[in-house]
Amino acid sequence: MTSSAVPSSAASPVDPATVEEIFRRFEAANPEPKGELEYTNPFTLLVAVALSAQATDVGVNKATRALFAVADTPEKMAALGEERLRDYIKTIGLYRNKAKNVIALSRMLVEQYHSTVPRTREELEKLPGVGRKTANVVLNIAFGQPTIAVDTHLFRVSNRIPLAIGATPLAVELGLERIVPARYARHAHHWLILHGRYVCKARKPECPRCLINDLCRYEPKTA
Repeated sequence: MTSSAVPSSAASPVDPATVEEIFRRFEAANPEPKGELEYTNPFTLLVAVALSAQATDVGVNKATRALFAVADTPEKMAALGEERLRDYIKTIGLYRNKAKNVIALSRMLVEQYHSTVPRTREELEKLPGVGRKTANVVLNIAFGQPTIAVDTHLFRVSNRIPLAIGATPLAVELGLERIVPARYARHAHHWLILHGRYVCKARKPECPRCLINDLCRYEPKTA
């Protein structure tokens, strides 16, 4: 993701009243948005999110259904071992490196965190294969914290509307944290991700069925 993704026509983000109305509409349409990765507890969520890098949620879910049936705790995952884990996730991109990281983070959870997924970004980012986005997803979904996980969909949508303009995911994340009203903060990233995945698509956004079409300043809108 580079500055080329930032719409050149957007001199400044939309005003606070428009931000409020955008999220009011998202909430009215989908009051309790959910992530699409399947999980059974904070640990399996952490693993699923770590596996989802450069992969689709659908593909990850297909692989993890059988995996989580046999390894849904750090102890069980560590006992499974890297080689056997690879057999479960070999349909996922970068599966060899991901298997290495999942086994390493499982062992670290057992040895340093009493097999409990930590509740701070700093601690989560110490785990192998866990970056800021993964940590934000876990904090938000598992623990209800108002974090904003910026993936390619959210990055695109935020720059297009524009809500927060930024050349990097971190810039967009920090920008959104400043402008999203507190009452919408917990679900904000879900609404934006789902909007980007199913409506404001990369190649051809489906503007005619967009519920914020009249508020969005993206110029190359589709008819």
